[in-house]
This record gives sequence, C-alpha cells and structure tokens, in this order.
Amino acid sequence: MGRPADDPHGPGKRLSRDERLRGELELCDRWGIPHSLFRGIGDGTWTARDRAKALAYRDYQRTVCPQCGTRYDDWDHGHPGEEDAYAITVQRCVGCQVIADKQADLASDKDADNNGMKVALIPAATAAAIDAQKELASTRRARTTDDD
Repeated sequence: MGRPADDPHGPGKRLSRDERLRGELELCDRWGIPHSLFRGIGDGTWTARDRAKALAYRDYQRTVCPQCGTRYDDWDHGHPGEEDAYAITVQRCVGCQVIADKQADLASDKDADNNGMKVALIPAATAAAIDAQKELASTRRARTTDDD
C-alpha cells in the first residue's frame, strides 16, 4: 500500500473498483474508527494497514467531484469502443419539490417577516405529535385563565 498513487497496483486502485470497500471506508471515516475494527478483527488501535487504507481513501476522495460524485477517470476520454460509466437520468424528488413550493410561498408573502425561515421535512407522526402538544398546551392555558 505504500507505492506511488500512479502505480496501477498502488493505493486507491482497489478503491476505484471495489464499491463495498469504499462504503466501509466511508463509514470508518465518518465514525473515526480503523477499518480493522469495523471488520471485527481489530482492537481499536490503528495498524499500519489501517492508516494506509485511510490515506488511500482520502486520496481517492480528492479525485471525486463534490457536485456530481464522479471521477475524471470514470469518463470516456475518446478511446474507441469505450462507453461512459454513467448515463444521465432525470428524476423528481417529491420532498425537494414540496420544500421548493413552500419556499416560493414564503418568498411571495411580502407581508410576513420570513427572514431566517428554514423549510424542512419531518415525519408526519412527529408533526402530529407537535400539533397535539400545542393543542394540549393551549387547552391548559385556557383552563388556567378561566379558573382565575
């Protein structure tokens, strides 16, 4: 694993073709743990191999476009018979559509102070629980006020 990055058998070569290893190393990076511990064969200390994998993963990530998630090497560079590794698809995300619609509603309401307003999705059950809690609190306030 200590060979130069341009070596066809060097660090990162397996990362470019092994999606499962990339997924494992992504989780290790996120959780800050060595790959050997993730695999259940380590005691939590970083071995030389764990460090080499982490550095290779970092180097691999530097070659990934942050916007589209592809790498330059994934694309056909004009060689005969080569096909692109990706195809374009268009898909609607209903969640993003609902958020965009609500943001447009907020922007068009010139009478309201919407500075700093954020639009997010929460589970329907959570929204129902929040509404029930608000209703319960207003009912209690009303009873307290009536008792006075």
